[in-house]
Amino acid sequence: MRKLDKYPTEGPNALWQIYKTVSKWKAMRNFVIIQLARYSPSLRFKNWLYRHILGMKVGENTAFALMVMVDVFFPEKIFIGSNSIIGYNTTILAHEYLVHEYRLGEVHIGSNVMIGANSIILPGVTIGDHAIIGAGTVVHKNVAAGSFVAGNPMQVIREGPQ
Repeated sequence: MRKLDKYPTEGPNALWQIYKTVSKWKAMRNFVIIQLARYSPSLRFKNWLYRHILGMKVGENTAFALMVMVDVFFPEKIFIGSNSIIGYNTTILAHEYLVHEYRLGEVHIGSNVMIGANSIILPGVTIGDHAIIGAGTVVHKNVAAGSFVAGNPMQVIREGPQ
């Protein structure tokens, strides 16, 4: 199950109230930095931006493919272990803004994890070490270490060692 903190809102839907929860200057700065990283061919430069400018925890030798989109508002809630690969055009979210509430949750991606292209990682999810996420998967719940999951809805193809 995902671990989320829920915050009820009043008035118009929660997204209209975004700048009550995060500074517009932080959002604009993060957007520019993330766009630089998305298009950069340098893995070292991307990791430097993510670690030192956005405050993400990124392990050694982790590789972000072209066009990966990390959470603009709360990138500091993203933790990724060493030697993992985040596939092309993957989105990693640490927030959800709904009609009557918003939710925040840390994302923990282990070491030696392979995330296939065009996947979406939702807030509050933990992906264990050595897991494999198939291309196009919406990761809406935790993935056990060593497991192989794929699809939308996400299905366990092979469970990790117990």
